[in-house]
Amino acid sequence: MVGPPPLKGLKVLEFAGLAPGPFAGLLLADAGANVLRIDRAIPGKTHTPGAKLPPTEDMLVRNKSSIAVDLKSAHGISLIKELAKSADIIIDPFRPGVLEKLGLGPDVLAAINPRIIYGRMTGFRRDGKYAAMAGHDINYLAVSGVLSVLGRDDEKPHAPWNILADFAGGGAMLFQGILLAVIARLSSGKGQVVEANMVDGASYLTTFPRQALKTPLGNAGRGKNVLDGGCPYYDTYETKDGKYMAVGALEPQFYAVLIKGLGLDKSWNQRRYDRAVWPEMKQQFEATFKSKTRAEWEGIFDGTDACCTPVLEYPELESQPGREGDQRPPVGLRDTPMLAVTQGVTDPSAQGQGLGAPGNGYEGHPLSPGQGGEEALQKWFGWSRGKDFEVEGGGLILKSKSRL
Repeated sequence: MVGPPPLKGLKVLEFAGLAPGPFAGLLLADAGANVLRIDRAIPGKTHTPGAKLPPTEDMLVRNKSSIAVDLKSAHGISLIKELAKSADIIIDPFRPGVLEKLGLGPDVLAAINPRIIYGRMTGFRRDGKYAAMAGHDINYLAVSGVLSVLGRDDEKPHAPWNILADFAGGGAMLFQGILLAVIARLSSGKGQVVEANMVDGASYLTTFPRQALKTPLGNAGRGKNVLDGGCPYYDTYETKDGKYMAVGALEPQFYAVLIKGLGLDKSWNQRRYDRAVWPEMKQQFEATFKSKTRAEWEGIFDGTDACCTPVLEYPELESQPGREGDQRPPVGLRDTPMLAVTQGVTDPSAQGQGLGAPGNGYEGHPLSPGQGGEEALQKWFGWSRGKDFEVEGGGLILKSKSRL
């Protein structure tokens, strides 16, 4: 029998923003925190009975609820301040100074609630030369130096989707910082401001490759090293049916198994470290892998130590139960698992607990502005419409007898 999720009971106010902020909120929500998203009020639509309102474009809303608030309204700001009295965590996804101009900066909210943890994230550093500029994942990778090491030899630097800066260096790092602040609050009794930015986050994640630039492991230039596409036995290869296999046979004993499975001459085992023959080796590997289908290569290498695996595509993972395609929490907690992503789980410790989410992690879980928010206010504070709050211009405001 498992216990409640690890962050159950924590109250989080997440201001709606672009993906990195909501991703931090998603991690908190999947760990059991109560995450209340603050969306923009739409007069005549949000919090309006019978009004049809499409979901937001944000797909990272699993296990969250939403209220709509007009942040340009003094009454809306008062509502946020009232919520902040009892909240544990704030997620500020905006560019520097936005919430401060609205009267919702960290100094203001800390004065209202000294225990509040004010998590805020920017792309560029708040104290750097690009602080006032707009940017995206590729820009943060660029100025951090990370982008300079990504890409093939003789090709331009290549950014891998927006995984590295937005999500790993941004949202996940903010989540980590918030957890550190939660732990620190256990002894200090006080909250604090948690600063995250995607430049520093991505740079920190690249600690090993950056330091390797000064060693034989990484000093040959972009795309010419062992781990960045320069090495034939750490690369991907097309198969007869247009699919791919991934090879990572770095150690000699694994390389030997790879050569045996490919049916190549054993003399390659003695020449594997000779960079002068790498081009020839790569051509040999390319021709060999193209001689069979991916399924045939799987039949040869599955269960071996060749470090040779299929490059699986998400549609395959989603539709083939035998693959490792059930989406799971990032970590398994044996006693207090995070919430499940996939529906119908059988092992809560590994797969997460609860009912899972529609779409099973392959489709965004829709959430309309205001959806579930009034129910959340009832659970959090015992608030109800008409008694504690009302609607003005599509946004929630406190009743005239404000608590502030």
